[in-house]
Amino acid sequence: MPRQSKAQKQTVERVMHEFKQGELETGTGKKVRNPKQAIAIALHEAGASKYESREENKKNLKQTKAK
Repeated sequence: MPRQSKAQKQTVERVMHEFKQGELETGTGKKVRNPKQAIAIALHEAGASKYESREENKKNLKQTKAK
């Protein structure tokens, strides 16, 4: 997996902090309890997922920065 940019690292840190505080929710509004699911959400929001294309990752990071 390629190295993460500074913005991606900050996004992952923010999402994992939300998870540890019990504030992270799924798209349906349920609280996330599984750490693996939290990591998947963090990588998706940061645009660092290895299961998505580069274009999709760029789009996800751009959307996250716009929030």
